[in-house]
Amino acid sequence: MATKLHNPLSLNADRSLRAGSTTALADAIRRGADLRIATEFRHNEHIDTSSPSSELVREVAEFRVTYLLDDHWSAGIMSLRQPVELPIGFGPRSSMSFFLYNQDGTQAIARPYLDGRAPTAEPGPSPLDDHRAMPRYDQEDSWDAGTNAPSSNFVYAFDGYRFLVNDRWQEVLSHAADGSLLAGSVADLADAFAEGCAVKLGVRGLCADLAEDPDAAIDHELFIHAGSCYYYTEQRLFMTGTHPLVRVRPAIPMRYRSRDWDFGWLMARSDGQVTLRRCDPYTLAFQDRVGHYAIRWFVDRNS
Repeated sequence: MATKLHNPLSLNADRSLRAGSTTALADAIRRGADLRIATEFRHNEHIDTSSPSSELVREVAEFRVTYLLDDHWSAGIMSLRQPVELPIGFGPRSSMSFFLYNQDGTQAIARPYLDGRAPTAEPGPSPLDDHRAMPRYDQEDSWDAGTNAPSSNFVYAFDGYRFLVNDRWQEVLSHAADGSLLAGSVADLADAFAEGCAVKLGVRGLCADLAEDPDAAIDHELFIHAGSCYYYTEQRLFMTGTHPLVRVRPAIPMRYRSRDWDFGWLMARSDGQVTLRRCDPYTLAFQDRVGHYAIRWFVDRNS
């Protein structure tokens, strides 16, 4: 079967609607679709403003972590990216580039450094960077400069934005936080996994503890790919260690601020138990936290 590729939403450079709809994008994310976003820019406007080259550069970026907030707002995060220095190689400091894009084209970046350099400041509001040479870059705020985990919210006015989804996932199991069955079956999930199908999870409420009042946090679902999966055949218990994910305080639009985000991995089970191996981005210290969450499980039968 051919891969199902769709372009449910396109925006103009000013982030006005060009084609499609945010509803169509949210519907695809709700179905577990993978997200990529295609943009275009000029080399000397975005990469090296001192360069004479105005060559058009096309980019398609993978947003491995996706969010659905309040059942209608979509966002994605690049969770596997190291900063690159086009067209040569990588940036000067090793870090993760957790770029975040909302469905309205607003953007953000959080950058936990991995090189062990000592911080020179405490978390908090920071001065804006000097982007006078880059008029298409509109920085809204800056946080935690001088720490191990600076972040900011901004808009870079690309020539356009095309939200592309790989809509081939099938939901085979849904259960409540206590593991009680809502739809599908563990057997269907285990059968697909045994055939070599890729697995993906939608975990509900995973970021509520990052809100000021966790009990009042916006309803949200975080989607992440499963890594190695395991099925205990007598207990009929399915479990997986996920790919790395980025947690952000649930909000519309999603934004980075001081201590409002972190990253880590999950060990999730079909009885609702989830262990978060959380990394504190400011110290890179790890801590395991155990909770129970409603989860929807998806499989890709074409993988």
